[in-house]
Amino acid sequence: MTVTIYHNPACGTSRNTLAMIRNAGIEPIVVEYLNMPPDRQTLQSMIRAAGLSVREAIREKGTPYAELGLGDPALTDDQLLDAMLAHPILINRPFVITELGVRLCRPSEVVLDILPAPQQGAFTKEDGEAVIDTQGRRIR
Repeated sequence: MTVTIYHNPACGTSRNTLAMIRNAGIEPIVVEYLNMPPDRQTLQSMIRAAGLSVREAIREKGTPYAELGLGDPALTDDQLLDAMLAHPILINRPFVITELGVRLCRPSEVVLDILPAPQQGAFTKEDGEAVIDTQGRRIR
């Protein structure tokens, strides 16, 4: 059971997602994508498998999105991918890959839909929101 997370340790959503993976008893492959960005084929594959458009996979907040003019609707997917590869901070996070699928885990509890193992106990996000109860069940 291999789980891979494209992780940014400075991102609370990414940290919460990683913690929920570990709460299922899984030690994932952690790719700090700002240091080791995916290649073009991997990035395209993740975006497609997650059911997203390239534009939906771009992060705007805290990135050079506006300065690079990436909001221009005339830009092609290839141009957007070029920008994401040149500036990995533009890749929205965290992407998680499991045998059950690929998701952009925003919000972080989206990861629960593709984990191959159940949660093993209670989990509360960094902001104090309880997500999993003491029996390992999702709180809705």
